[in-house]
Amino acid sequence: MKTCPSFFLPLLFLTAFLAIDSIGPNETKLKKAKLPRIKKENNVLLLKKSNFDRALKETKYLLVEFYVSLPQASQNLSEEFAEAARQLKKEAPRIQFGKIDVTDQHDLRKEFNIQEFPTVKFFVDGSREDPIDCKGVRQASAFITWVKRRTGPSTVLINSTDQAEAMINADNLAVIGFFKELRNNSMEVFCETAKDVPEMPFGMTSREDVCANYGIQKNTLVVFKKGKPVHNEVLEDDRQNKLDLTRLIKTFTLDLVTEYNLETSVKIFDVPVENHILLFIPTNSKTFNVTYENYKSAAMEFRGKIHLSSEEITEDWDKMPVKVLVGKNFNRIVFNKTMTVFVMFYAPWSHDCRKLLPIWDELGEKYQNRKDIIIAKIDVTANDILSVVLDRYPFFRLFPAGADYQEVAYAGEHTLAAFSEFLEEQIKTKAETGEKDPSGGSKEDLSQKETVITEKEEL
Repeated sequence: MKTCPSFFLPLLFLTAFLAIDSIGPNETKLKKAKLPRIKKENNVLLLKKSNFDRALKETKYLLVEFYVSLPQASQNLSEEFAEAARQLKKEAPRIQFGKIDVTDQHDLRKEFNIQEFPTVKFFVDGSREDPIDCKGVRQASAFITWVKRRTGPSTVLINSTDQAEAMINADNLAVIGFFKELRNNSMEVFCETAKDVPEMPFGMTSREDVCANYGIQKNTLVVFKKGKPVHNEVLEDDRQNKLDLTRLIKTFTLDLVTEYNLETSVKIFDVPVENHILLFIPTNSKTFNVTYENYKSAAMEFRGKIHLSSEEITEDWDKMPVKVLVGKNFNRIVFNKTMTVFVMFYAPWSHDCRKLLPIWDELGEKYQNRKDIIIAKIDVTANDILSVVLDRYPFFRLFPAGADYQEVAYAGEHTLAAFSEFLEEQIKTKAETGEKDPSGGSKEDLSQKETVITEKEEL
């Protein structure tokens, strides 16, 4: 057997020489030619329509800032964005940062529906379909935490009380999930929430001694501020979704009462709260102190509480082709892993809504035998739904099956054919792209070397 390599070696050399002789001069030039590298500025790729697709193909994880050059907000974020890119350059070369000045890049601006500036999106595995929005992140440290939680574990597993205490006291704010076991829907929602709240550390534990130390007996999320618990939220499967918990946790990044000004406005509106209560009062007013203290007391009473109205769940809510949702069962039905849910949001007094209900019933009848599709409706005048931004009645949202919370707005014609075509197209697209990772991340070593784009040669 050992003589085989020496026997084949001359043949391999001969084949190689013959192959070289058979290549023409033009082909040799083409083989030597290399695509120039994409230009970088402060460790951030300078992207445009002509090189964007290539950047996606050559980069596993790409965080992109879409901006316009004039606004101060874009300039401030770009500096933090570049600092994050610098810090991650050696630690995680698979994560690349890029930026696009969309002032003249109208096609990219339209393709990714860029309405606000700056906007940051995260692209994974070269796909330009459904990039992940990076919202409310302003600081370099938060960008780093955000991408790390998207590409690896989003929480720290706590194995001792000392470890929990170290996390609680290391930062101004910390969030710990206490669970009876680490395999349930509430834990998954907790981990998904951690990805969208990079401002604070997240930990989780199922150790009985750790839970007992904090008096925890049920699956519970606890927010700690300055080393002390400030809010306990009991977690029940199918009751809370990621958006609910994100809203709840992010309220604690603000003071109980925050004075509104140019500096605090960005931070205030980064918290995804639907409604804000504003007090207009001159600080030199004689009644200011009393009014402020009463206002602060009211804020204390309602902080961390979600007051939602809901109709009762009827016994026959799921007996008809179109399922009847209310506030109490909306999250459980809509945010699930196995069913694609198409929902009509309507007002019973609206003439346009009443006219469309028979068509919606026909859609329900068409898909009533499909085990992977639910056609549903909800009266939004009687049920508060925080997870969906309200639109003009009637409006429609599709919630694709999968681990991540996704919402697709429908803007087509109000006909049976158009509704059906949209639904089939969305299901087909989801099937083609597939679920790359149910947890939304990857546990591979980001420090592993691979071919990455550098600034040595410029495009």
